[in-house]
Amino acid sequence: MVWNRAAGSFFRARTEQVTATYNLREDGGIKVINRGYNPEKKEWEEAEGKAYFTEPQHADGTYPGKLKVSFFGPFYGAYNIIALDKPAYHYVMLTGADRSYFWILSRTPQLPDPIKAQLLSQAKSMGFDTDKFIYVAQ
Repeated sequence: MVWNRAAGSFFRARTEQVTATYNLREDGGIKVINRGYNPEKKEWEEAEGKAYFTEPQHADGTYPGKLKVSFFGPFYGAYNIIALDKPAYHYVMLTGADRSYFWILSRTPQLPDPIKAQLLSQAKSMGFDTDKFIYVAQ
């Protein structure tokens, strides 16, 4: 799966044309590759991480939307799905362990304005500071 990203980490704040690619790992986890173009350095940057579900699989084969993700060795951060466009999976909104940041992933470089407004409204109602949302140039 390839997703376009908006908001969130230092990686996304300094890069453009950012994508996140997710693939299954042999150990049951998920390989995460964040990639973006750094216009100051005039080069592509990439960060590879791994993610694992933190709760058991449901009887129907799906998982709760809670994962732990690591880009730096043994240190993991929370990766919690708080909105998901099922069954089409056109977008997903995630947060870390607290309300200090959130991000939106989209299958397309730009989300339609009504969907973006809906997600930002939902995030604001959940206590996120949506005024600090970073729009990544795609």
